[in-house]
Amino acid sequence: MKRRRLLSAILVTLCCAAAPAYAQKPPVAPARMLPSSFAGWTSSGTLKTGTDPQQVDAAQAGVLKEDGFHDYESAAYTREGRKLTVTALRFDDATGAYAAFTFYREPRMQLETIGAMAASANDLVIFFCDNILVRAQFDHVTEMSAAELRELVTVLPPLKGAKAVMPTLPSYLPRDGMTKNSARFIVGPVAYGALALPVSAQAMDFSRSPEILSANFHFSTGDGTLMLIEYPTPQIAIERIRLLSQTNPGAGPTFVTRRSGPIVALAYGSFSEGDARALLGAVNYEAEVTWNEDTGLSRRNNIGNLVIAACVLALVIILISLGFGLIFGFTRPLLARVFPGRFRARKEGDDFIRLHLD
Repeated sequence: MKRRRLLSAILVTLCCAAAPAYAQKPPVAPARMLPSSFAGWTSSGTLKTGTDPQQVDAAQAGVLKEDGFHDYESAAYTREGRKLTVTALRFDDATGAYAAFTFYREPRMQLETIGAMAASANDLVIFFCDNILVRAQFDHVTEMSAAELRELVTVLPPLKGAKAVMPTLPSYLPRDGMTKNSARFIVGPVAYGALALPVSAQAMDFSRSPEILSANFHFSTGDGTLMLIEYPTPQIAIERIRLLSQTNPGAGPTFVTRRSGPIVALAYGSFSEGDARALLGAVNYEAEVTWNEDTGLSRRNNIGNLVIAACVLALVIILISLGFGLIFGFTRPLLARVFPGRFRARKEGDDFIRLHLD
């Protein structure tokens, strides 16, 4: 009985000791975004952090959450009497950061070369890099402000993998005639409603997870809007264009639709129908196929390499056999000639075994 109790106690102790090894590991905290100093700027206060989009923009918290807002950091920097406030917003992927950037970018802003995309207005600069959107507010900008922010880009935590890939829909947007900074990338109904676009959100059917890109254009015949709606499959796009072609937003006399692959394009406004159709004609979807399955044609599995290796092996065996044959065939006669007293040449018939039965 005592022996059983002792074994039970040992088992309980082992189970308790092994339990922490199988316990779920706590989640890894995300890397810090803003450094303590960069390009001569030094943090002058406590770093503010949070995961509530209300703390960043109470009016557009729904848009940030829809874009995949994860957390934010805000820090005040000083340098030789100057002040700079930097707020960094982290999203789940680069798509969310790009959507938030286009939402906050204003038409009056000037384009800058900082990170993936950047824009500035007076002392305010916004840019994004991978999944991080940065808002930098200077007390006054100088000729070196852009270079200083480029140095900040180098210390931001990078994002790798599929989440770092930018959406492909902007690559199909025509550039000729487009109004500067008018492109808006939308991933959900909240941002769509905040932009007050004339086509109804119900017609978009956000339950199908579309990605929408809207931009304004100016031509000699008038102004208009081009809207690109990319659905997950061409079949969904075929279904939606039947409804969208009957939904005139009433934003002008012209309303034209066209489908290219999974992309539904709408052109509407006061420009002529010819300009609208030319705009839609510039949108052409090109499918990109990525083959990620093993085809069996690697160097190791290639039948041609196997045949070549077998021929090389056979040649090596033949050469070795010839080498040993030459060694055994010529070594003894050569030794008998060099050392006649120690080695003698074999006479004909020495290699035969005789029984002498006679």
